[in-house]
Amino acid sequence: MARHTPPRPSLYISVDVEADGPIPGPYAMLSLGAAVAGRQDADGYTPADPGATTFYRELRPIGTQPDPEALAVSGLDRERLLREGAEPETAMREFADWVRDAARAAGAQPVMCGYPASYDWTFLYWYLIRFTGASPFGHSGCMDMKTLYAAKARLPLRAVSKRTMPRELLPARPHTHHALDDAVEQAELFSNLMAWEPPAPAS
Repeated sequence: MARHTPPRPSLYISVDVEADGPIPGPYAMLSLGAAVAGRQDADGYTPADPGATTFYRELRPIGTQPDPEALAVSGLDRERLLREGAEPETAMREFADWVRDAARAAGAQPVMCGYPASYDWTFLYWYLIRFTGASPFGHSGCMDMKTLYAAKARLPLRAVSKRTMPRELLPARPHTHHALDDAVEQAELFSNLMAWEPPAPAS
């Protein structure tokens, strides 16, 4: 009889990106925050202290036509970042090394998680491939927290927002649109979602 090989553990890393537009390339990632949320193996999920293992960089912008509304959300000074921001190649290599070191220490494969993952993953993956040639998450190692909640709550995805979630799931930390603050906040949300068992549907 073939022996069952247990799945490799996953290390979930909450990532938040602030950018000056809707898509990478024409627009720029301005800041990148990340926080280790927790580790999952065959025995279950173990949350981490979301503020314990973190990463943050502000990047020199690429692109030449920032969206003023997107800039206003982040509150970042694009002119200052043009002078002082880290070169994208340097920042992304440092981030990839940080992810690999965290995953190695946890004995797990890294998985990016975001809220919503679609926006942050688009910028993150594009920047990793463009400036380092590879992604420590592979091409599909991401999890969307909205999808996780929708599946557990048995709700249509487009009906989901933080306003629809039970209060006990929501982090105590504020959502500030600072990439590190929001990565830490969303790491807490992710761990709450992983532990949450929704009430049974009425019979």
